[in-house]
Amino acid sequence: MSRAFILLLDSFGLGATPDAAKYGDQAYNTFGHIAKWAASEGKPMSLPTMEKIGLAAAAHTASGEWAAGFNLREGFTGAYGAAREQSTGKDTQSGHWEIAGVPVLFDWGYFPKEVPSFPKELTDKLQELTGVPGFLGNCHASGTTIITDLGDEHVATGKPILYTSADSVLQIACHEEHFGLERLYDMCEKAYELVKPYNIGRVIARPFLGANGNYKRTANRHDYAVPPSAPTLLDHVKNEGGEVIALGKISDIYAAQGVSRVLKGPDNMALFDKLLEAQREAGDKSLTFVNFVDFDMHFGHRRDVAGYSNALHEMDARLPEFIANLKDGDLCVITADHGCDPTAPGSDHTREHIPVLFFGPNVKPQSLGISETFSDIGQTIAHHLGVKPLSNGTNLL
Repeated sequence: MSRAFILLLDSFGLGATPDAAKYGDQAYNTFGHIAKWAASEGKPMSLPTMEKIGLAAAAHTASGEWAAGFNLREGFTGAYGAAREQSTGKDTQSGHWEIAGVPVLFDWGYFPKEVPSFPKELTDKLQELTGVPGFLGNCHASGTTIITDLGDEHVATGKPILYTSADSVLQIACHEEHFGLERLYDMCEKAYELVKPYNIGRVIARPFLGANGNYKRTANRHDYAVPPSAPTLLDHVKNEGGEVIALGKISDIYAAQGVSRVLKGPDNMALFDKLLEAQREAGDKSLTFVNFVDFDMHFGHRRDVAGYSNALHEMDARLPEFIANLKDGDLCVITADHGCDPTAPGSDHTREHIPVLFFGPNVKPQSLGISETFSDIGQTIAHHLGVKPLSNGTNLL
């Protein structure tokens, strides 16, 4: 039996790529800088499961430096390496699509870092179509921060909160009870049609709950995304009779193309529980793909180094349970879609190498070096599952 699992730690970069200077990101290293910070605090990081698979060795391959506190130099259990992005951006869709064999070689549209960020004709038309009294925000922002800052005003006025980021995205945050979840979804559907002339990749509904300045986003997020421009690994697996189980925001990122089943969870640990559920149920020729979004959403964008470090420790502590339940013929990979160095200024993603950590009962421990495209990950999985090869990428195993 052959099954495959992609565990994507959203934003977990391993150091700047050779082209990072084009993005102003040449100094950034998500993993390396978190480890350096932890060591400086007198509490060196300890990620024994991922380190044994080859995490620190992969980071050394990518950056030329050993992360502080990581001392394992041999005896690895996985096939470890790093990958550079072929796509022109450093956004969520580009990274995910490229992993699945479809690099984004065109330029997405982006909204500028100025206030207001959105063109007046766009917001005027959206207001006309939805009948809302106006909008709040209209800027680049961290989603968790902006609902804290503007949530009370939103509840009092009924004005939706509009914001964007370094991704090609328009995000709309509204209170589930005071504004209404279905009303928010309807607004996002209308916004999705309006942003098409701007070549924007996604409109995201960001519902939240709470009161009096204490607000929290819910698991009812929904992305209205441009579909991939060509068949992805997910399509290849599903079209050839395999099940594709999408956890977290994976289905939204691929516009539901190639997805058989969706499992949701409000945070990393809830998603890990769902991963274990999928692991028990997944059959032959299946692909289970999970995005652990908290690394990016709660800690990378918010520049919370301690929180990012804690989340990595939580993840590493859960992995032994997953590994213990692997079956003969299972192939797993731990990877990412971009970087988001929490020690960097601002709140944007960072152009970095991503980890490529393959493991499983039949994986031969080895160094994989540096891939020149994320698609090598998807191509390796396509080969393992025996489905049609992807149009991009090389089998690493």
